[in-house]
Amino acid sequence: MAEAVVFDMDGVLVESEHLWEEGWAAFAAERGARWGAEQTKSCQGMSAPEWATFLTEFAGAGDSPEDTERAVVDGMVAALEEGRIELLDGAREMVTDTAGLGPIALASSAPRRLIDAVLVHHGIDHHFKATVSSAEVPRGKPSPDVYLAAAEKLGVPAADCCAVEDSSNGLRAAAAAGMHVVAIPNPQYPPAEDALAGASFAASDHDSVRRHLLSQLKEGDRS
Repeated sequence: MAEAVVFDMDGVLVESEHLWEEGWAAFAAERGARWGAEQTKSCQGMSAPEWATFLTEFAGAGDSPEDTERAVVDGMVAALEEGRIELLDGAREMVTDTAGLGPIALASSAPRRLIDAVLVHHGIDHHFKATVSSAEVPRGKPSPDVYLAAAEKLGVPAADCCAVEDSSNGLRAAAAAGMHVVAIPNPQYPPAEDALAGASFAASDHDSVRRHLLSQLKEGDRS
């Protein structure tokens, strides 16, 4: 049973994980460093200040973390404007239908300006009662901070929230927050077995997740 739902953004609502990897790799390559799958795995779930520091040190060209973050996020905003960050199949219906039964929030590792830009661009911003970037809390995923902050903004105990995630560190963060974890495993970046083990429900398609969330919200409404 649930009273609210908290969604991740990258890989849950929009197809964007590969674009983050492209941006990190391009930044490193321009400075003579070779970015690989291990570096991407390390950064997934980090807040923008965290991955910017990691990327700056990895590239080793003397940039400031602030300039590194700005350059990569500028590229993501440009990709959005070019139509390269699309909603995943079924994501709009999942958001719209769950928001019709209970309050929903967003808990994302993306920086604030990209969160706002994505939600407005796709016309779904009005469905969310709260949005939190992990840059706005002390620690990024896999720490639970961003999920706990989202629940607090909704005014709903974390234990009464469903969290929808796709990546290892996101799943770990939601579980650490004490939420009912719903997994949509990312096929390009499959989550680790230990992270998936913390999910109470998993499905590869958004319609199955949508139906599960609706059933949980309806049960919560009856309790």
